Amino acid sequence: MKNIHIKNGRVIDPANGIDGLNDVYLADGKVLAVGVAPAGFSADETIDAIGLIVAPGFVDLSARLREPGFEYKATLESEMQAAMQGGVTSLVCPPDTDPVLDEPGLVEMLKHRANKLNQAHVHPLGALTVGLKGEALTEMSALTASGCIGFSHAEQPIKDTNVLLRAMQYAKTFGYTVWLRPQDAFIGRGGVAASGPLASRLGLSGVPVMSETIALHTIFELMRASGAKVHLCRISAAASLELIRKAKQEGLPVTCDVGAHHIHMTDTDIGFFDSNARMDPPFRSQRDRDAIRFGLLDGTIDALCSDHTPVDDDEKLLPFGEASPGATGLELLLSLTLKWADDYAAQQDSGAGKAAISPLSRALARITSEAARVAGLDAGTLSVGAVADVVLFDAGAHWTVEASALASQGKHTPFLGYNLSGQVKTTIVAGHVAYQR
Repeated sequence: MKNIHIKNGRVIDPANGIDGLNDVYLADGKVLAVGVAPAGFSADETIDAIGLIVAPGFVDLSARLREPGFEYKATLESEMQAAMQGGVTSLVCPPDTDPVLDEPGLVEMLKHRANKLNQAHVHPLGALTVGLKGEALTEMSALTASGCIGFSHAEQPIKDTNVLLRAMQYAKTFGYTVWLRPQDAFIGRGGVAASGPLASRLGLSGVPVMSETIALHTIFELMRASGAKVHLCRISAAASLELIRKAKQEGLPVTCDVGAHHIHMTDTDIGFFDSNARMDPPFRSQRDRDAIRFGLLDGTIDALCSDHTPVDDDEKLLPFGEASPGATGLELLLSLTLKWADDYAAQQDSGAGKAAISPLSRALARITSEAARVAGLDAGTLSVGAVADVVLFDAGAHWTVEASALASQGKHTPFLGYNLSGQVKTTIVAGHVAYQR
């Protein structure tokens, strides 16, 4: 394995409070030093990062790779290449594959396939119940032994709260984290857009905010009863964030994330029934979007994720209400994070001066160290001895989001045609250069 010297870059490592010009030294797949070269270090490869930012590889808390079972939508090869182009070196994949990730053999097969590609580290979530049917609990201990880092019910709400309680009690006993997207099983079922004036005018069935908040009330009561640790996936509403804020103040062991699309888009971006904007959860009002942005600032939201969900043309190029929800996101995660950082910096410039932590460092923390903390991963940092997952990117480079620019097999995103900043130049995984532009 090569010794790599990365020189002349602006190193941003939020976990260690580093933000400045530094050199980085990698050896044996680990971070050897940041700053001064260790005694006797001899580089096999030198990468000149002048004008670039050097950061820990990004950690994505929700990326569907579509294998096994949905290879017509995407393949492991295409999505891992998309991860490399997006600088994502660790990703968490939900269990809603076909077959569902509810047996150790399936998890082991997925991890084996991913390891053979020698690209991003894949961390599966196991299914909470067999077949995601909400009835019988899976063998969580066996799934953990096979490589699962937590347990989820993906997009399927558990109707029987007694089953959910038992699952949380099981998880608490063994110290597992339960990953849930809060949604009521009945209110908003079949809805395709956020309830409100816009959905009414367009004649689209709505998903009210209370579908999310009712589910949150239930989850928090079950947490109090079981003591389980819960991660809430892809929060979409201001009222939900207020409930989460209070739960954290109460001391409940809860974390949450938000999809990167939702920090920029609102329900008006549906436009004239643009099926690329068909998402679960749906884009909500500007008030909700602004609350999400503030939640990132005050720490209520722990992490950003790409919510990468590749969808093929046959399921996307349909009338809005019939189109499958989802969008490609791995290659947009950096750019959408930088866009939020730029907006935050602009607010600072027009407000009360400069903060101690730069907007860029604060934003990168949400896709590196904070995301790794949520998932319980040894990643997202350039600490000495850490796995050498590193990304080099040009924050000022602009690119146009076009289908031809995306490595993902899923070419659909509400940002098609947008000009965004932030382009990954090099992705290093466990000390080897896995991608170079």
